[in-house]
Amino acid sequence: MLKVYGFSKVNAVARGNTRDLRVLWALEEMELPFELVGMDHSAHELSTDAYRKLSPFEQIPAIDDDGLVLSESAAIVIYLAKKAGKLIPSDPAGEAQVVRWCFAAMNSVELPLLSILLIDWAKDDSCGKHRQNTLAWANRLLTGLEHWLDRREYLATEHFTVADILMSHVLTEIKDEGLIAPYGHVASYRNRCLARPAWKRTIDNYLARVETA
Repeated sequence: MLKVYGFSKVNAVARGNTRDLRVLWALEEMELPFELVGMDHSAHELSTDAYRKLSPFEQIPAIDDDGLVLSESAAIVIYLAKKAGKLIPSDPAGEAQVVRWCFAAMNSVELPLLSILLIDWAKDDSCGKHRQNTLAWANRLLTGLEHWLDRREYLATEHFTVADILMSHVLTEIKDEGLIAPYGHVASYRNRCLARPAWKRTIDNYLARVETA
């Protein structure tokens, strides 16, 4: 049985924003059975020798699929898609496009968005110049994404893939709607992905289960 390590308890700020949601959403879309192993962040359950063997950086999510261990949400959803034969094309060219956009979500778009989120959480007035520079960085990437999504429903193919799970979840890190407002295609894309029934089931189940530390 596939084991998925996700949060059972996490701090209030992070609850509803954690990266295990990406894996749980993918599994819901693929209708794959799994066993959820809940981890209590406040009890330091991620900082044990046993868990570091699964996730070297003490992060959620991780999986153990009958001895095959993976951490990193993008690596996990790509692995699951290829295993299930769902949410990723079977041909090399199509697969390459999905992998491309998985990397784009993680390595390009998420970096400035997450940086802005962390700056705003810190509420440190001395970070004003850094926030301004990071905002310009985010706008450059959102502009590129806006152009790409013109006349496209999804990122990599004509159909919803794991790349869309990653990218749309990354876009939920935008808490200031003023940042995304100028990018109508991006906003519509995010809303379209988050309107999927599998996402709604995933987030509802998560919020019913995960406690606030």
